[in-house]
Amino acid sequence: MKKEDFKKYGYQLIDWVADYLEEVEKYPVKSKARPGEIKNQLPASPPLQSEGMDRILKDFDQIILPGMTHWQHPGWFAYFPSNNSPASILGELLAAGLGTQGMVWETSPSATELEEVVMDWLRQMLSLPEEFSGVIEDTASTATLCALLAARERATDFAINEAGFSQILRVYASEEAHSSIEKGVKIAGYGRKNLVYIPTDEEYALIPGELERAIKADLKAGFKPAAVVATVGTTSSGAVDPLKAIGELTSEYRIWFHVDAAYAGTAAILPEKRWALEGIESADSLVFNPHKWMLTNFDCSAFFVRDYRLLTKTFEIHPEYLKTGVDAEVKNFRDWGIQLGRRFRSLKLWFVLRSYGIEGLRKIIRKHLHLAEILREELARDRRFEILAPVYFSLVCFRLNDGRPEEELNKLNRKLLQAINSTGQVFMTHTTLKGKFTIRLVVGQRTTEERHVRQALEIIKAKADEILKQ
Repeated sequence: MKKEDFKKYGYQLIDWVADYLEEVEKYPVKSKARPGEIKNQLPASPPLQSEGMDRILKDFDQIILPGMTHWQHPGWFAYFPSNNSPASILGELLAAGLGTQGMVWETSPSATELEEVVMDWLRQMLSLPEEFSGVIEDTASTATLCALLAARERATDFAINEAGFSQILRVYASEEAHSSIEKGVKIAGYGRKNLVYIPTDEEYALIPGELERAIKADLKAGFKPAAVVATVGTTSSGAVDPLKAIGELTSEYRIWFHVDAAYAGTAAILPEKRWALEGIESADSLVFNPHKWMLTNFDCSAFFVRDYRLLTKTFEIHPEYLKTGVDAEVKNFRDWGIQLGRRFRSLKLWFVLRSYGIEGLRKIIRKHLHLAEILREELARDRRFEILAPVYFSLVCFRLNDGRPEEELNKLNRKLLQAINSTGQVFMTHTTLKGKFTIRLVVGQRTTEERHVRQALEIIKAKADEILKQ
């Protein structure tokens, strides 16, 4: 492609993205495509000859776009947010243009050193201990896997890296922990049977006494406790595990303590939400996702460790072709995780932090917290609805409850959720809490305003009316 053509289509696509960000509300939030519908419109074989950009863009508009679910829609209340922002998009564009592969300092000094700086900015914003060091991973799943691998090696004095498993190691997490914990335990070789789920209290937070009971039972059985994973802002309900009490146990029994704050960690930049990380000084590692609630394009996951040397000792390999003359003077982030090749993720995060500033980000998060509270209050005021979990952040868990038996209530609420999402104006998802089918509504999309929350309330109540009349 010639420079003139690149500029022509580049300007065209920037215009398209700018319009999309302003007009995304006109699309149905969730794609209405059926399985196979998109694939069946695409050729089964790659093109032998080049195709013009006009034709490619036409196919994008006519084939790809109808199959997209719009995560940036202000009616997005599903899962957790995966936000972008104009500043982040521009930073991502520059990173793509540079085409940097920042595996070691020498392959792009700015990529490494900017990452060091923005990660320390985040550390300060969350008031994490000064000894914490950070690295950007792709997702919290990867960061948690890295923590589990480092925990495995510390528990065995790095013997597993050398010779493989020779004893049973145990990992502990709340019964409300994210599925990535189980996946990480399997990949790291612990074995799924060695992930011990700890019961939760009435607010869905891990019970420290139950954790200690499990640790003692495993020690008596000859197993070695290797890691505890606590969650700040569980996926199902937004629960907060008691970090301080857990940290006292992990310190006493010398167990790696990892904190998964993928969603709610961003809220800790608010002084009034800093309580959620009380006790973090006892943790060995923590992860939170700027790509969720900090307006930074996916993927960008902030992973912090207390002693980065344990991390690098777990992962480092030194083939001759990767050695440089400055290795002793710099950080080579290839040794901080699984991947050798690394994207220039810190650039978009730098753009966001400078463009919004801490106060700008706080303003948006406070808005989301306020909107979630409006929603909670309105649903609680309507006696037909039941709030099923405390609202610590911006996730509201509720169900329609007209007094029928539990099994029937589950069917009723599944039907309600389908009716709500069928409107195309909003998108919500579900979970189960203590066996109860629960509708989750999380406020966190950058462009969501009070009118969108009010619209969601109207839809919820209207569809409830329709279903109850049937």
